[in-house]
Amino acid sequence: MEKANIDWKNVGFGYYKTDKRFVANYKDGKWEEGQLTSDDKIVLSESAGVLQYAQTCFEGMKAYTTVDGHVVIFRPDLNAQRMYDTAKRLEMPPYPVDKFIEAVEQVVKANLKYVPPYGTGATLYLRPFMFGSSPVLGVKPAEEYQFRIFGSPVGPYFKVDAKPITLKVSDFDRAAPKGTGHVKAGLNYAMSLHAIVTAHNEGYNENLYLDAKTRTKVEETGGANFFFVTKDKKVITPKSESILPSITRRSLMYVAKEYLGLETEEREIRLDELKDFSECGLCGTAAVISPVGKIVDHGKEICFPDSLDAIGPISKKLYDTLTGIQFGRIEAPKGWIRVIE
Repeated sequence: MEKANIDWKNVGFGYYKTDKRFVANYKDGKWEEGQLTSDDKIVLSESAGVLQYAQTCFEGMKAYTTVDGHVVIFRPDLNAQRMYDTAKRLEMPPYPVDKFIEAVEQVVKANLKYVPPYGTGATLYLRPFMFGSSPVLGVKPAEEYQFRIFGSPVGPYFKVDAKPITLKVSDFDRAAPKGTGHVKAGLNYAMSLHAIVTAHNEGYNENLYLDAKTRTKVEETGGANFFFVTKDKKVITPKSESILPSITRRSLMYVAKEYLGLETEEREIRLDELKDFSECGLCGTAAVISPVGKIVDHGKEICFPDSLDAIGPISKKLYDTLTGIQFGRIEAPKGWIRVIE
């Protein structure tokens, strides 16, 4: 298929309107079949549940062109299940996992000309989302909902070969114990906006959020999970009931153990032990891996010697292996890759 006339190597990470998106409505206690549409506009009551009480959730995933020319999506079953779990937590009707995957495939097939060519570093970002669409005034769940998916071609969120980023230990809390930190609710990201603007104004790239209860343990940033590498090359990620179960992080931990033969561990990580790690990185769908050079804790610098000036050696191996799997250069574990074309 002839591709859209886009400068693929210089496309940024932002919204670009594509031809088709998927829409399904929930009414009278059931989801309709849903369909593709060219209409990118949404018309809502001024009292819609999403506008009054932030009853909304979303996912982020990508479609890739592989080295052999196929268009694929990466582990969509995990995105579908995470949105299912998020919807239940927000008292929204979960969209069926199998229907979610089918809808994602429909959107990709309808927008194949926007899937960037192999070798450009760009991908088609997919945004499934759901929101309360019927009017509410009292504090209660909406009765009607809409599920949608759109796609947008994007470049890297952070370039892996760019200078490692600098974080600050935030004075704000990201999520309360037993709150919604473990689900992908829109409200989690709304509350992070003031903190990220504050960090940017102070010269930092992002925030490191601590656990809200003791403020001694590492959780995540506003939009990505952490991983750390010890001096003896063990890969460790924070364990907490109030951080999002990142699909990229879970995939990287599998890659570290099964492909690279590294020791891995998921455990609570104290702020005061960060000085002992050799590498630090953020991981998520948008960035894959963003190397972290240092974290500033109220004026005190915590530096990671192996990722201070460039991506660390273990992080680079993790990045190269996972992206190799995604782009078809390395054989994927069974069930990780779904071929669209």
